[in-house]
Amino acid sequence: MPPERWPAIERLYHAACALPAGDRAAFLARECGGDAALQREVESLLAEDGATPHFLSEPALAVAGAQFADATRSNLIGRRIGAYEIQALLGAGGMGEVYRARDTQLGRDVAIKVLPSAFLADLDRLARLEREARVLASLNHAHIGAIYGLERVDHSPALVLELVDGEMLAERIARGPIPVDEALQIARQIADALAAAHEHGIIHRDLKPANIKVADGDTVKVLDFGLAKAAGPAAASSADAMSAPTLEPHATQSGIILGTAAYMSPEQAAGKPVDKRSDLWAFGVVLLEMLTGRQVFKGDTASHVLAAVLKDDPDWTTLPANTPAPIRTLLRRCLEKDRRLRLDSAADARLEIDDALKAEPASDGPSKGRPPVFWGVAAAAALVAAIVVIVIMASRTGPTSAPAWMTMDLGGDASMPGEVGPNVTLSPDGSAMAFVALKRGSNTAQLYVRRLDRLLATVLSGTENAREPFFSPDGQWIGFFDSANGKLKKVAIAGGAPITLCDAPDPRGGTWTDDGTIVFQPTPDVGALMRVAAAGGPAEPFVTAPDIDASIRWPQMLPGGKAVLYTAGVVAQFEAGTVAVQRVPNGKPTIILRNAYYGRYVSTGHILYLHEGTLFAVPFDIDRLAVTGAPVQLVENVSGSPGTGGAEFALSRSGTLMYVASEPAPDVISWMDRSGRSTVLRVAFGIWAEPVFSPDGGRLAMTIAEGGQFNIWVYEWAHDAATKLTFERAGVDRPRWTPDGRRLAFGARDGGSVNLFWIRADGTAAAQRLTESPDRQLPDSWHPSGHFLAYTEYSLDTKADLMTLPMSGNEASGWKPGTPTVFLRTPFYESNAMFSPDGRWIAYESDETGRTEVFVRPFPGPGAKVPISTGGGQWPRWSPAKRELLYRGADNRIMAAAYSEVGEVFRAEKPQLWSPRELPAGIMRPLQRAAFAVHPDGERIALFVPPDAAPGTRDKVVLVLNFFDELRRLARPAAH
Repeated sequence: MPPERWPAIERLYHAACALPAGDRAAFLARECGGDAALQREVESLLAEDGATPHFLSEPALAVAGAQFADATRSNLIGRRIGAYEIQALLGAGGMGEVYRARDTQLGRDVAIKVLPSAFLADLDRLARLEREARVLASLNHAHIGAIYGLERVDHSPALVLELVDGEMLAERIARGPIPVDEALQIARQIADALAAAHEHGIIHRDLKPANIKVADGDTVKVLDFGLAKAAGPAAASSADAMSAPTLEPHATQSGIILGTAAYMSPEQAAGKPVDKRSDLWAFGVVLLEMLTGRQVFKGDTASHVLAAVLKDDPDWTTLPANTPAPIRTLLRRCLEKDRRLRLDSAADARLEIDDALKAEPASDGPSKGRPPVFWGVAAAAALVAAIVVIVIMASRTGPTSAPAWMTMDLGGDASMPGEVGPNVTLSPDGSAMAFVALKRGSNTAQLYVRRLDRLLATVLSGTENAREPFFSPDGQWIGFFDSANGKLKKVAIAGGAPITLCDAPDPRGGTWTDDGTIVFQPTPDVGALMRVAAAGGPAEPFVTAPDIDASIRWPQMLPGGKAVLYTAGVVAQFEAGTVAVQRVPNGKPTIILRNAYYGRYVSTGHILYLHEGTLFAVPFDIDRLAVTGAPVQLVENVSGSPGTGGAEFALSRSGTLMYVASEPAPDVISWMDRSGRSTVLRVAFGIWAEPVFSPDGGRLAMTIAEGGQFNIWVYEWAHDAATKLTFERAGVDRPRWTPDGRRLAFGARDGGSVNLFWIRADGTAAAQRLTESPDRQLPDSWHPSGHFLAYTEYSLDTKADLMTLPMSGNEASGWKPGTPTVFLRTPFYESNAMFSPDGRWIAYESDETGRTEVFVRPFPGPGAKVPISTGGGQWPRWSPAKRELLYRGADNRIMAAAYSEVGEVFRAEKPQLWSPRELPAGIMRPLQRAAFAVHPDGERIALFVPPDAAPGTRDKVVLVLNFFDELRRLARPAAH
């Protein structure tokens, strides 16, 4: 029933409720005047509730109630509602207005919570209020605010609640740190309240100091269960970072975030399902703030606070010196970002506090006669000793043992980049790990090695721009790819100069075989694997997969060397990818797993793979090359890339699993100007890439990954409104506006290779195909006339070439694509062909000098190329407002080259910094997609990274010892 009919439903419903049941049918037939739909709607409400007014979830009543003006609401003071006389307004917030009232029947003061009139038409808020009433009614606990009843204020629902006098905990913390004993007494009562709620299956989800009241006599009451249990989408609030009760990404209804930003658990902040451990996180934050008097996770906006929750660790040095050791341990266990490692029982927290209250207060300093350095060295030595013992024990054969989990730092002042493939690997014997990481303050990745019996990692010299490391079978060498120079290299684990083996322009994985060869994927646009001798020599084709219309990557040679395992799929949607096996040298590929990627065989007779961030295993017969049982779920929150099919887990032959836990962080669209100043434009979760402004600057087109598949969205930033344009197309990529802003060209797969399409930007028509080719094609830019589309075409023979597609016609007569024309074809990679504002020139990037640089050529030609960048350049972008060409420099800063035209000659000046600010490391998006757009005013850019983000905090791995025993127990072959 449309909203304009709701008032009529409201009027008829209440009138019918006042009549005897036998008279209602005739009354409705007469009053509805033959409107059968209206009559059925009212009758259905009457049948549901009988004569009981349904005022909590029916939209008709909500909208009718919204007609009462705020002036009426302001007159509540002095009014009588049922047995309650309203006396004063106590406060107002996102979920209602709270009044003090007198219960004239029982002679007690109560609190009445009324939904604000501005929100009465919001069905989600109404549902949340009803849920709060039911939740509170199910609880009866000394430290939980009670509910006495449910009333109506005009057409608004109202809760009658226990009135708790006293001070909000937030007000107490604002005055400074709370003494340890006092803070623990408060925390013990909070834990008691949470334990009672959890026993009833209730999760608070919004625990914070502003929802905790310390009443007279230091009695604690936990209030406001309005977000309790599993809620649906909720309306966004305009509150600030500290008090914003609800945040939600605007582009999609998935990933709803409820709770207050500064107290959200990482899983809440990431929009994932929550459980009681989410309350334990918030409890830890509240306790830490009581002890320190400081906000734990800080930020100027809610977006910044969310980023801090997901990426930063608390400053443990702020704890007072006399904090008991058990409390320090409790806090760390509550504030584990990986909730599997987090404390999972509020009752246990209460017991820990009880023990601390009985014990002597602990000193924050070392014991007598022991200098602080001693304790740091002793702790490190103990950690190393523990690692040595457990690794050695895990490597020995013996009775089945339970798996042992531990989180371990990388051992260096560095963090792993969030790039396309695995950044970390484990030696075959499990004694060492190799990883790619960026030193703090640097944007150049290097290869590190850490032996697990040592505390610190060692950087391997000469391995700058390393990616995707893998060990030799004897564990003495590490193969890796040099992304800057497009080479496959190897380096000894003991150090020394790296050795170049062969070309690998844009690799996707390598595997070192027992017979001394390396099988690798040189570029994702080639449906074949190559091999090269590990001792050096020419690379040669290894296997092709003609029957698989997809990119193949991440190979692993199976034991015996008779078959190779690999992942096959479409770029950007490997959640729907496959794991295939192929006998060598001339076998045909066999798909053994669907909806899976990054398959890895282990000696237990299983294949491990990733799907939606979860590690699965399936029994596998290596002789028959066949799956022999059902998949089982092993580990959640394992880092992987649905865009590329890579994942960050590895296994040793001794049975140790190592992986990087996934900690999704919000993507933020930010403005950045020439001074380097940045402001948040929008925050959301997911992979956003390839932004491009409409010609008028009012809209921003982009691709957004949803469930591993990219689609095109148009975002009107001034109105904060986003519209999805493409649906269910494979590999949608690189939107490009037509000069009039009416359409967007893009690349997509529709039954064959990725070709060119376009679609109306208002979404009023279906997409139309522009080209049809067996080669992959992606659009780059439109000529200002609208009659040429420059694009990049990828082929096995000439790598990447620059093409133009002529377009004839107009809006009135219709458009017709012509025959594509080669603009530039060489043995090198050329891409990102960008037309100048006047259409006379094309800027592009090429690796013809051995590294990617930016050049300019005349259009349509002929003419000589003009070099623009020096020392590396990528993603050329013409300024629409100034005579300058922008690009991303090798030092991760945006450069600008001023230019002039003298007749037919293009002259470029020496590039200068467009902005002194270095782009965050996260600017290097998966699949090398561009991550910034130049606004038509030429004075600012939009980019997809948190504006004040550090280079990242991916500095830990998780080790699971005795993993093979658990694997054998869980994933057994099917009985024959």
